[in-house]
Amino acid sequence: MGLKKGDEYLKSIKSLGLKAHVLGEKAENLPEHGLVEPAQKAVAFTYDAAQDKETRDLFCVESALCKDVVNRFSHLHQSTDDLVNKVKMQRYCGIQTGCCFQRCVGLDAANAIFSTTYECDQKHATDYHERFKDYWRWIQQDDLVVDGAMTDPKGDRSKRPIEQSDPDLFLRIKEQRPDGIIISGAKLHQTGMLNSHEILIMPTLTMRPGEEPWAVCCAVPTNARGIHYIYGRQSSDTRKLETYHLDVGNPVYGGQEVMTVFDDVYVPNERVFMNGEVDFSGVLVERFASYHRQSYGGCKTEVGDVLIGATALIAKMNGVDKASHINDKIVEMIHLNETIYACGIACSTTGEQTSAGNFQVNMLLANVCKLNVTRFPYELARLATDVAGGLLGTMPAAAELEDPLAGKYIQKYLSANTQYKTVDRMKVLRLIENLVVGAGAVGYLIESMHGAGPPAAQRIMIRRQAQIEEKIDQVKAFLSIK
Repeated sequence: MGLKKGDEYLKSIKSLGLKAHVLGEKAENLPEHGLVEPAQKAVAFTYDAAQDKETRDLFCVESALCKDVVNRFSHLHQSTDDLVNKVKMQRYCGIQTGCCFQRCVGLDAANAIFSTTYECDQKHATDYHERFKDYWRWIQQDDLVVDGAMTDPKGDRSKRPIEQSDPDLFLRIKEQRPDGIIISGAKLHQTGMLNSHEILIMPTLTMRPGEEPWAVCCAVPTNARGIHYIYGRQSSDTRKLETYHLDVGNPVYGGQEVMTVFDDVYVPNERVFMNGEVDFSGVLVERFASYHRQSYGGCKTEVGDVLIGATALIAKMNGVDKASHINDKIVEMIHLNETIYACGIACSTTGEQTSAGNFQVNMLLANVCKLNVTRFPYELARLATDVAGGLLGTMPAAAELEDPLAGKYIQKYLSANTQYKTVDRMKVLRLIENLVVGAGAVGYLIESMHGAGPPAAQRIMIRRQAQIEEKIDQVKAFLSIK
């Protein structure tokens, strides 16, 4: 079918007829819902960027799988240049939208599944790899959005999946059938789920012998029978439903998080890519996590770019942009942000080819990248809050501007640098508020901490990948210690 345009994507999502529980009510016309529409526009941007002559070369790439030009968000990386361009593309998307654009998880899942299924077939004589190639070729040719689903509810964290009081607290295969499987469970924190055509389900941790039902990887359409969606709340999210969009902060785009329940969902065999192979569940988890931790080197620096720009602008509007301590704070923000980006580029350029043919990032540096992301955006937010001032938490509502009395006082007493209008100063303050404490903070700060795994997960992988024993041996040899 070729590359879609943004409006074609929006029509295709609407045709799925997805429904969800939103703010305590059953919502049926999701594309027109005030909370959902901004998130869909952010995804639509990734389609339009592939059509734009200025960005086409970054967003479009020839697929080795379908032998056609595809959107890079569905590409299987064929070189370290592909890995680098992925990060560059993510940073560009973010600086243009100021939010999460929701297509990275499916891209990262596909690349991890591609190499894992190949190796699983080599060992177990399964045919998962050919199944996945057929499936992903269709995704590329139809230019579809895929949501990667990994995070299970997990229940009691001290217990394994098989030990839980409710076996569905880790998504599992409930029933084996000759023609497919029945899955049951849930996936949490699903970014952009209601803006996707398909779902790639993966295990959430390394499974052990006896936990075969939980070692499952498969694909289902988002409108499959038995799937239920519950929309996640975000700070200040209902501002999107108000008349005055100035208070939203980001007036056009937005993010989305969804609890997704799989209530006895049928999956045909051709869409099953792991069925009980516990020895490859951990391989898949680690590869996906590394790809996604690389992604944060692009997608979090872009929001950082927006926050830095807004902070520098509010400094001008407040009349403090010449102060040395303000400049020091902005330089520190730039330093932290570019350090994250440097790690994203570094783990890409030092990636290696897998036996399946696609390229995997450097796992050690990808985890270093994400560990930085769990810290640096919080410091960026602190510095932005410092520079912006207390109005971030006390500014009157935009609706008050329409009141003859209140509006007059707001215009008078919230003015600062006379080169800028009061209302424009309010817009910038609301944008900063959105990124550090509002709805945007979910996709920036909370996602920086917990997306692609919390800090402990990166520390485990860094310790595992750092070759400590080899370093010890080098020191012993240097010092002639036997």
